[in-house]
Amino acid sequence: MDLAADAPARPARYARHWVAPLLSSLVTLPAAFFAYVFAGLSPMACDSCTDAQLDWFEPSFDRAFTVFGLSLTVSLLVLATAWLLPWQERYAERRTGFAVLAPIAVVVTYVVFVAMVDWP
Repeated sequence: MDLAADAPARPARYARHWVAPLLSSLVTLPAAFFAYVFAGLSPMACDSCTDAQLDWFEPSFDRAFTVFGLSLTVSLLVLATAWLLPWQERYAERRTGFAVLAPIAVVVTYVVFVAMVDWP
């Protein structure tokens, strides 16, 4: 009896499974860092604001920064998903899709943040 012939076939491994998540990491992580720094420094835009301007700037900034933080977390989770999918060929397209979506999500997150703030 040949045990090798009776064993179920293992799923094929994708040879370059790490390329898309690696390139995405090289783009997403610095983009997320700089987006967070710019969003964190943006309250300085209202350093010379009057009290009336502060009354409408601060609530919009607080709300926008909360949404920004949550959305940035989601984009990093998308990147983690690209790395954590099983290393099989059938998941190659999904891995590439998540890897492409991660840096796009960072850019969209920053654009939404800028749009939500009532700038002085």
